[in-house]
Amino acid sequence: MFRIRRIYDTTTEIDQKAVEQVQDILRAQFGGIGEEAIARLPRELKNPLKYRFRSIIFVADDVRGTVKGFALLQHAPDLHFCFLDFISVQKGGSGGGLGGVLYQHVRDEARLLDVAGLFYECLPDDIKLVTNPDNLRQNRKRLKFYERFGARPIAGTLYETPLEPGGSAPYLVYDPLKKERALSLADARAIVRAILERKYASSCPPGYIDMIVDSLRDDPVRIREPRYGKKVRLPRLTPVLSIDRRVALVVNDRHLIHHVHDRGYVEAPVRIQSIMDGIKDTGIFHEIPPRNFPERMLRTVHNGEFVDYLKRVCTLIQPDESVYPYVFPIRNGRRPPRELPLRAGYYCIDTFTPINRNAYIAAKRSVDCALTAAQSLLEGYRLSYALVRPPGHHAEPRVFGGFCYFNSAAIAAQYLLGHGRVAVLDIDYHHGNGTQEIFYQRSDVLTVSIHGHPQHAYPYFSGFADEHGENKGAGFNLNIPLPETITADEYRRALGRALKRIISFNPSFLVLALGFDTSKGDPTGSWPLSPADFENNGYMIGSLRIPILVAQEGGYRIRSLPANARAFFLGLWEGAYARKIERVRALSAENDSDAP
Repeated sequence: MFRIRRIYDTTTEIDQKAVEQVQDILRAQFGGIGEEAIARLPRELKNPLKYRFRSIIFVADDVRGTVKGFALLQHAPDLHFCFLDFISVQKGGSGGGLGGVLYQHVRDEARLLDVAGLFYECLPDDIKLVTNPDNLRQNRKRLKFYERFGARPIAGTLYETPLEPGGSAPYLVYDPLKKERALSLADARAIVRAILERKYASSCPPGYIDMIVDSLRDDPVRIREPRYGKKVRLPRLTPVLSIDRRVALVVNDRHLIHHVHDRGYVEAPVRIQSIMDGIKDTGIFHEIPPRNFPERMLRTVHNGEFVDYLKRVCTLIQPDESVYPYVFPIRNGRRPPRELPLRAGYYCIDTFTPINRNAYIAAKRSVDCALTAAQSLLEGYRLSYALVRPPGHHAEPRVFGGFCYFNSAAIAAQYLLGHGRVAVLDIDYHHGNGTQEIFYQRSDVLTVSIHGHPQHAYPYFSGFADEHGENKGAGFNLNIPLPETITADEYRRALGRALKRIISFNPSFLVLALGFDTSKGDPTGSWPLSPADFENNGYMIGSLRIPILVAQEGGYRIRSLPANARAFFLGLWEGAYARKIERVRALSAENDSDAP
């Protein structure tokens, strides 16, 4: 079992190592292209405009990150075509269907980009054009393979004319991707010129490119007749997990044990199932189980004394009993009561967040889920979602509150810091006082929050616009408090301001604290956002085009949770990949119907 994933850049260690392995395969299989061309591959990913192609790398690797094969696709958005530069497996490795899987993945990508066609070069299967007859059998095998997909060489062209007498040159193969798609002469000439100029301009003799382009005369362009029998149905390919278009979903499998039955306690288990009902059939998620992380991860952002207290006090509370803080140390916080339940107010900011027997276990599991989601980004996913309860963004270094015990989003951000700069965007209706407090004096994490103004919204004491950070963190905290009554357009403008600040920070990762309590009718909020608004906002955030970890926070109107969650994640997905969901669904249906 292997997986297919797209490499966007070399930000993470796993992607950096994957690109290095791709370069090794290029050296072993295509050494003739030159070391300079191989060495610039990471630069092509980082700065595609410089090379006039947008490089797209797909790797087939295993869970250890060993690259078994790859495909390098060049996208020319200005002329709406794709050029398959390389597709190869490890030297000495058996294909085992891997080449077919990679090629099908490339075709899917090209179709999603809605290009005029997929082009690539193949050495000739005509004995008159082959300098080494020993290669003829392999050339025919390769062209026969592509012909099964409907791809054949362009006929009536001098493309296979060698650069020098006695040399060899490839066919230009055209895969129309869709049935009965004709390639116009004007498009073909523009595409052929672009391929030759962008890839071979420095090595082509004067007049060579014009000669090849002028040799195209048919309109529409003729494609060579099939040589290897009629098109047949492809066999079922090796099982493969494609993660480049999936959102890693990590659900807290222990959230049910934290069920406070007290009247008015809206942070209920049904929230998770409601969200799952909305997103389960979107086809964009891949659920992965939570991993167990050591307790020391809690202490990366939380005070050790606080962690020890919460863990210990939960074991002392009887089943089905909840302890609500009601005594707070305004005068003397250094002399807490001897009884641990009575000490709760020394570690809490409100009177409505109870401690019970399972609070620590459930909250620790939420952190495990967030860290698993963070790890998935480091393993190749671009989007991940920690669907958790209890939430976390109100938990400060040494206090809990607002239904939150440990700050999952902040712990995940701290974890990702080892691999690049991190921004945290909080779009819950309530200000994430905990996240702000944790990073308030630091410049390595940018914290941005859009929330109800603390004059009317919890937590009331934090989230004002003049809180910009302190010491090294000065200027690295942005609060955008909004009035009790707003419009969806006003919210969208605020989100645009937040994203502009994040772009200027240039983070490697974004941690998104997501609240659906901004929805119309939420019992804890006052804003009017609809599913259409959530989809638009998700699209805006996804358009940042960086790895994003989503940590679930609030959202308590059960009736609207499914539609809002579905809309948001479809928007986020589309923004991240700039593809139309309708095209993805149509493609999936088409692939299913083709299965033998």
